[in-house]
Amino acid sequence: MVREELSINITPLIDVVFLLLIFFMITTTFNRENRLQLTLPKTQVELMKSQPAQIEIVVAKDGKYTVNGRGLLDRRTETLRQVLELESQGDLNIPILLIADAEATHQSVITVMDAVGQSGFFRLNIATQRPEEIEQPLFDPN
Repeated sequence: MVREELSINITPLIDVVFLLLIFFMITTTFNRENRLQLTLPKTQVELMKSQPAQIEIVVAKDGKYTVNGRGLLDRRTETLRQVLELESQGDLNIPILLIADAEATHQSVITVMDAVGQSGFFRLNIATQRPEEIEQPLFDPN
């Protein structure tokens, strides 16, 4: 019995790969980046100084509020809203930074967040302060 030698003809495979290569070369688009020269307007320094970069509200451990370094007379939401309106000069895009003492109550922090939301501000950042005393470690290696 005579056996024929098996051979694989890869010519059709090469033809298909070649056709795919031509197809992708033709359909590919090349973007040329255009560079524009922009002349940006210059701002006036006086305008920048009149408006604060952010409004900082500090909630103390006893629940008292301080807005940009000035303490409030009481803890009412209305008082806080009025002070926010005065400090922002009507600009609701100014970010609010809420800094709460680590031992402040949740209610005092939520009250500030509620007043900020009712005033129409939408950029609120929250930070915390560590307690003054250093906490003792749970495990003493000595």
